[in-house]
This record gives sequence, C-alpha cells and structure tokens, in this order.
Amino acid sequence: MNQSATIPDVQGSADKRKIAINKVGIKDIRHPIVVRDRSDGLQHTIATFSMYVFLPHHFKGTHMSRFVKILNDHEKEISVDSFKEMLKEMSEMLEADSGHIEMSFPYFVNKKAPITGVESLLDYNVCLIGEIRDGKTQTRIKVEVPVTSLCPCSKSISDYGAHNQRSHVTVNVRTQGFIWIEEIIELVENQASCELFGLLKRPDEKYVTERAYDNPKFVEDMVRDVAGTLNDDERIRAYILESENFESIHNHSAYAMIEHDKDLDA
Repeated sequence: MNQSATIPDVQGSADKRKIAINKVGIKDIRHPIVVRDRSDGLQHTIATFSMYVFLPHHFKGTHMSRFVKILNDHEKEISVDSFKEMLKEMSEMLEADSGHIEMSFPYFVNKKAPITGVESLLDYNVCLIGEIRDGKTQTRIKVEVPVTSLCPCSKSISDYGAHNQRSHVTVNVRTQGFIWIEEIIELVENQASCELFGLLKRPDEKYVTERAYDNPKFVEDMVRDVAGTLNDDERIRAYILESENFESIHNHSAYAMIEHDKDLDA
C-alpha cells in the first residue's frame, strides 16, 4: 500500500480567508556553491540562501521541503550560471507564478600590497538576487566593498592631518551581459580615498596613508564618483548605490545613496 497516498496534504488544502501571501518559503539555509573566479577559474565557498514564492489566497500553505530539495538536487555545483535555472525549477516545482531567491556568500580576492607586493586574501560580501514572474527571470548582483575614506573638511582645517574611516560601498546592479565580481570591486576601489588590503608592511602602510590623504572624499563624493563610472559602463543597466562611512570622530555614520535605471532614461 502506498502510504503517501493515505497521508493528507495539509499544505495543499484550501484556505477560506482569501488573503494571498507575497512571499513564503525558507530563509537562511547554508549550502556549498561554486563561483567563477577571474584569477583561478573557480572559487568554492558557502552561500546562505533565502527562497520564496507567491502563495495564492486559496492555498493554505507551501511545501517547504521542496525548497531544500532544489538545493540538494544541485549537490555542490550551484553556480551563478545555474541561478536562473534554479528560479525556473522553484517556480515549476511549487506551482507558483512568481518567486524570489537570494544567494549571499563571502568572495575572496587575492590582493598584492602596493609597494612590497606581499599577497593576502580580502573577503567581500556578495549577494545574487533573482526573481521570476510569469516565466520571465531577472537577476541582480550586490557587492559590498570596504574602502578607506578621508574627510576633505578635516584635511582643510587641520594642521596635523585629517580623520579617516573605513567605509562600505554597496553596489546593487542589473547587468546586460557578463561582468566579473572583481570588476565591480575594482570599479568601487578606484574611486575611494584608498582601497583596503589584508596585509601591509611598513612601506605599504606609508603608501596607503599618503594615498588617502592626497585623495579626500566626502560620502557624497564617493557615490557620485562611483555612479559616474557605472553610468559609463554599458553592461550595467540599473543600479542602487550606497555608501556608509563609519565615522571615526562621531558615534554615527554618514550615508548617501543614488539609484538609476538607464532603461527608463528618455
């Protein structure tokens, strides 16, 4: 006797409250993934997934186990390239008109110190965001880039130096065509007062200190300079750009944001 045929499907039963749910699913489940690495070909890391679908008003619940099955069916070969296929699988398996997946993971870049060339790894927070609606998929990539910013006002009024701080610049982009994660990182770092490194010797520390001093940036300067570069890159069709300075002389952060969709331009 088929036992599954005798066990009631409570999630699939009818609901009479007539209230649809915009997102229902699982949140913060970890799974191994493989990501394209510009230097080494592939990078193995661990991602945290959140997976949701739209639930019509007439269904009582969704089948949570099916989300986990989608991940496990891919074993360890989940990649950025297979992300769209996962969206389609989720939509079909859960019989949903729309769905949403977020895949957040640490991404490591091997960096050379500017003077001595000593190598070290620096980690960046990356998130791939995918949505499917009526069979059409759209993906975005979000990268958080830590940098140094030095205050132009402090430099102009101080006799002995200027205060600086670590800043996080977050770029959330919708692209047309392939773009390396490293390219997005470099795009931001090139506009900062100075980039960060995992390991520095004394000659390197001298360089980055003086580099930041010679290149002061307000939080407003940071987002405008990065936005200008994003505007010039035809592969990037839309972006949300944020910069947060963790102020060294205040107990608060400075913040700025620019949002732009090139496809809406006249």
